[in-house]
Amino acid sequence: MDSFEEASIDIKMEIFEAIEDNYRGVIVNMKKEEPMDFLKFHTMLKASISYWRLKGKKGVWIKLPIELAHLVNAAVKEGFWYHHAEATYLMLVYWIPHEIPHTFPAYASHRIGIGAFVLNQDGQVLVVKEKSGDMTGTWKLPTGVVDEV
Repeated sequence: MDSFEEASIDIKMEIFEAIEDNYRGVIVNMKKEEPMDFLKFHTMLKASISYWRLKGKKGVWIKLPIELAHLVNAAVKEGFWYHHAEATYLMLVYWIPHEIPHTFPAYASHRIGIGAFVLNQDGQVLVVKEKSGDMTGTWKLPTGVVDEV
């Protein structure tokens, strides 16, 4: 009878560094200074999801700088979807326990604006002249918006 020794294979999969959030999820902040090719990203992503699933994590957030946009397709293939986009990055999300609905909050979709109608004792209305934009030089009621900080 032939005998053989069972070999132990030690496989070490590289996973993404992640910050744990307060809701049993993780946040991955990809760095534009750390270029990554599609195959390595896809392999690490699959290994990371498996690891986070074993650790009981629920949500995964990946902040992907615009310089790494070539990696979006790999994330989408693994089930990630777009949460929101800004000028310099795309935020992707993934819900690990597929059997229950996700609890990701919706992204803000509104801007705060204000307009005023000011009337003095003499019945005069306050108007202002635009200094910039499409309406430069136009007299109008005072208005404004608050930009996100």
